[in-house]
Amino acid sequence: MPTHVRPTRRSVLAGLTALAAAPLLLGPARALTSAEATGLVQQVATEITRIINSGQSESAMIRDFDRLMGRYADMPTIAQSVLGPPARSASAAQLSAFSEAFRGYMARKYGRRFREFIGGTVTVQGAQDTGRYVEVISVVTKRGEAPFEVRFRVWDRSGRPLFIDMLIEGISLVISERSEVGSILDRNGGSIDATIQALRSLG
Repeated sequence: MPTHVRPTRRSVLAGLTALAAAPLLLGPARALTSAEATGLVQQVATEITRIINSGQSESAMIRDFDRLMGRYADMPTIAQSVLGPPARSASAAQLSAFSEAFRGYMARKYGRRFREFIGGTVTVQGAQDTGRYVEVISVVTKRGEAPFEVRFRVWDRSGRPLFIDMLIEGISLVISERSEVGSILDRNGGSIDATIQALRSLG
């Protein structure tokens, strides 16, 4: 029977945009503008809101969220970053399979709690160009809870703006998920193939 991993309150929002990648993994991106990065954040927030308020079944929302991640997240970078050092010895086929499995895991893990964000908002307050990526600063409000800051990191290394990481009150999603995946790797004796199979049943 699949195991449901219950995210924390703050990690749930992180999963909504599925932003995970290490900015230092690859070289500098081209000159992405703050306006482009901000536009991406606003577009994703709009689509997330549509999914949450669509009235669809949980399985349909998870399916739409999975598609959204494929459209707006740099999944190959996500896979290598979250997998960590083992990615260096993984084959191209393993990296591709891990990327697909991790994407599905994230969609299930966070998509199951979408309804908790009905009525919530994401307000963009500004953006900072770090030279390697653009960090879009926003404030998230959720009914019944205090607002909190979320910083979205965006680059266009692949040729178009995509998410590479996000920080929720200073906590990086990529670091959190790398720790989760590292534990799964350990439980499977360091086997990437076994970890891929495990991810397909988790979330």
